[in-house]
Amino acid sequence: MDASKLIEILKKHAKWIRGEEGGERANLQSADLRYADLQSANLQSADLRYANLQSADLRYADLQSANLQSADLRYANLQSADLQSANLQSADLQSANLQSADLRYAKGASLAIARTRVVPPEGDVIGWKKCRDGVLVKLKIPAKSRRSNAFGRKCRAEYAKVIEVVGAEFGISIRDAATEYRAGKIVRCDSWNEDFQVECGGGIHFYITKEEAEAHA
Repeated sequence: MDASKLIEILKKHAKWIRGEEGGERANLQSADLRYADLQSANLQSADLRYANLQSADLRYADLQSANLQSADLRYANLQSADLQSANLQSADLQSANLQSADLRYAKGASLAIARTRVVPPEGDVIGWKKCRDGVLVKLKIPAKSRRSNAFGRKCRAEYAKVIEVVGAEFGISIRDAATEYRAGKIVRCDSWNEDFQVECGGGIHFYITKEEAEAHA
């Protein structure tokens, strides 16, 4: 879709939301919006059925009650988007970034979450964590330790046992600069956050693979 036409549609939609004269609900049904820059756009209650939103930037977009039924959202960036009560039935969310997105009451959300969320396996799990000064820590997440994951690759655990420290005698947490990771010790979080959508909530953060931990910035 032509950028100037899209801007005009969004302007009229904003007026429609505010109840102003000249406003018109955004009808973007079947629109080609591949790679579109819709960051922070107000698309509340917009009609986006069958729209092609592949690789679109929808970070922080307001999509409350928007109709995204059968929309193509592959590789779209929906980080921190508001999708409350949106219709996601039959939407293709393959490889979409839903980190910190609000999916409360969204239709079809459970399937969307299942297809995009990487859930840490049950039982004992081996994980890796990057500490200060590039020090790597190998962790064992015991079966009884609660664990969580949002829509990225970073996971959280209630507690973990330190199996090995690579690059130093012990590791120091990047986050609080105080928590120490020493081989043989069990490390517990100060407060556990049960909400899986809060990626940086309370917990011991880790990755499943060593390579991902090494690449953590």
